[in-house]
Amino acid sequence: MMQLKPKARRTREPTIALINVVFLMLVFFMIAGTLAPPLGNSVQLVETQNLEGREPPDALVIRADGVLEYLGAELTDVEAYVERASIDLPLEVVRLVSDRALPAVRLKAVSDALRALGANKVFVVTQRALQ
Repeated sequence: MMQLKPKARRTREPTIALINVVFLMLVFFMIAGTLAPPLGNSVQLVETQNLEGREPPDALVIRADGVLEYLGAELTDVEAYVERASIDLPLEVVRLVSDRALPAVRLKAVSDALRALGANKVFVVTQRALQ
């Protein structure tokens, strides 16, 4: 006599659990996306189309040829900047404005020299373009 094998029962996939996870993610992103209230219609944002950009007045400027400038005067080295700026050591914050064509090696060398003289923070000032 021939025996028939019982049909293998398929286990149901836990679709309810998957639906719950997707629903919780949906609720999370809806809440996280609405933390900041939208601006009212009465607010007009400032336009900065013709804004003239300039470096901070106390910034150390590095030209493309690697020459340092501070307040329009050329400097021989970083020590001359510290002396001319009459900054008390240790330096708290130094802002560097570098030319776009300046080699990164020169920028790093100036930054390292400032750190060696005791600068706690060295910021490189850049131009931010909105697109």
